[in-house]
Amino acid sequence: MSITMSDSAAKRVQTFLTNRGKGLGLRLGVKTSGCSGMAYVLEFVDVLNEDDVVFEDQGVKVIVDGKSLVYLDGTELDFVKEGLNEGFKFNNPNVKNECGCGESFNV
Repeated sequence: MSITMSDSAAKRVQTFLTNRGKGLGLRLGVKTSGCSGMAYVLEFVDVLNEDDVVFEDQGVKVIVDGKSLVYLDGTELDFVKEGLNEGFKFNNPNVKNECGCGESFNV
């Protein structure tokens, strides 16, 4: 099982953590949402939960809860700039369909 990050995503997360002044890493998870069923969730982690799995890539810890891991295994977190927009992009090999707006997916 693995979760990886592109160079740009790792740099962006490290910048956020440095500016925040605390935190163990970034939590990547899923929640029920949207027209396709699931949406990604990103949040800072200060304390690990019992069922958390910790991955480290390029010096940044990515924390995933046990329930989300089955949907996220193999995902690469990227940070992209497209014109005036910028944000995290999830390259998830488990996704079967995405909604038209790109906010939700199913596996």
